[in-house]
Amino acid sequence: MHGPLRPPCEAGVIAAERSPKRVRPGGVLAAAVMGSSLAFIDGSALGVALPAIQGDLGADAAQAQWIANAYLLTLGAFVLVGGAGGDRFGRRRVFATGVVLFALASVACALATDADALIWARGVQGVGAALLTPASLALIGANFPKEQRGRAFGLWAGFGALAGMAGPLIGGALADFASWRVIFWINLPLAATALILAFVFTPESRDPDAKGLDLVGAALAVAGLAALTWGLTVLPERGATAPTLAALAGGSGLAAAFIVHERRAAHPMTPPSLFASRVFSGMNVLTFLLYFALGGVMFFLPFDLIRSHGFSASAAGAALLPFAAIMGLFSGLAGRIADRFGARLSLSLGPLLATFGLLLLAAPSPGAGFVEGPLPGVTVLAIGMTLVVGPLTAAVMGAAPDGQAGVASGVNNAVARVAGLVAVASLGGVLNLGYMLGASYAPVSDVMSGAVTDPVAVAAFHDGVRAVLIVCAAASALAGAAGWWALKPQSAE
Repeated sequence: MHGPLRPPCEAGVIAAERSPKRVRPGGVLAAAVMGSSLAFIDGSALGVALPAIQGDLGADAAQAQWIANAYLLTLGAFVLVGGAGGDRFGRRRVFATGVVLFALASVACALATDADALIWARGVQGVGAALLTPASLALIGANFPKEQRGRAFGLWAGFGALAGMAGPLIGGALADFASWRVIFWINLPLAATALILAFVFTPESRDPDAKGLDLVGAALAVAGLAALTWGLTVLPERGATAPTLAALAGGSGLAAAFIVHERRAAHPMTPPSLFASRVFSGMNVLTFLLYFALGGVMFFLPFDLIRSHGFSASAAGAALLPFAAIMGLFSGLAGRIADRFGARLSLSLGPLLATFGLLLLAAPSPGAGFVEGPLPGVTVLAIGMTLVVGPLTAAVMGAAPDGQAGVASGVNNAVARVAGLVAVASLGGVLNLGYMLGASYAPVSDVMSGAVTDPVAVAAFHDGVRAVLIVCAAASALAGAAGWWALKPQSAE
């Protein structure tokens, strides 16, 4: 159904474990989708159920925030190690380890008797997700020929979008009519299915030239990413306090030490030669710019819909459903188009369409309804992102040697997550500047929380969000330029 498999030597697969009767690309894709859906569903469902969790466990505001942030912190910290570990110790093995760890942590979440126990269990879930997510992409890369990867990665992204869209519906229904704990119990049959698919249909693969895990590099990567993730996560709320600045400075220093170490290490976790590839480096620049834009709009737009346009919280969430629906339904088709006509057009046109969508979101005046307000912009933004996601992942994986598919995926995942955090942390300043041009008698945070509802302040807040969206549009346009440059044919140089 998916065409011939790649030869073992080309994919870096352990030949003894590759059996034609067991290898089914469709099964590999199903395993990858089922495993990664654990993270997609949990992440989106938990946000809706968080008020019920907070009330049941008696969590204060800080604890409620860290029920979500503990997962994001460990996921961001370990995702690079997860990708590199798959290349060295076996992608199927690391994928399965991540799924099992996620499932066991889900049991601990479901049985948590207080907020602190749930926070710790959520942190372990994040480690599991950091192992299984890059490994799931590496499994696809190792078992699909290059000319079919765009469609495969598009389908992976599409199913992920559908899972993310279903999450709030599942979480809300369970919180209202059953128990928030069921959100974590349903992970067990999903995890079991992913493991069965992985071991029945997926051969083991790894980098045959790997010499073990670079422990110093791994420690520097985890510590640096953890410090940066924590600092960027708390910066919007706490501001430039001494601990926040220390975390950002320390994380940056550890990241620099990691780069220096990798250049000197005999067997680096992230080979510097990866970044010598114009395509790999360019795709990661595109990823940072595009996910900076996406992270900014997804964080600030709901506040604008609620405070400036008068949407309820549920209506603001529903306004973003077209994004997930378009991604879910058409990502596979977009990947197939890129496979047939090349990724350069998709990775240039997609960000430009996203730019246009962001400008459309900035255009409506306060009080606009759904159709004349967010619908056109969300739709065009979704079309642009749909054109990008599958071909982008395929280009990143294709630019790396076959044995380094896991670390390539880990790097790209880390770049995307840091970009989203940087967006939320930095665009708050843009929002505040745009707001202060129209109103300065009340903090912008009071408008975001609903404590201030004065029309002048609300209009100024909308102007601030508009400035944020324009900055995001500029970042998306630069992402399109990066895609065009990175994939420029060699003969054109």
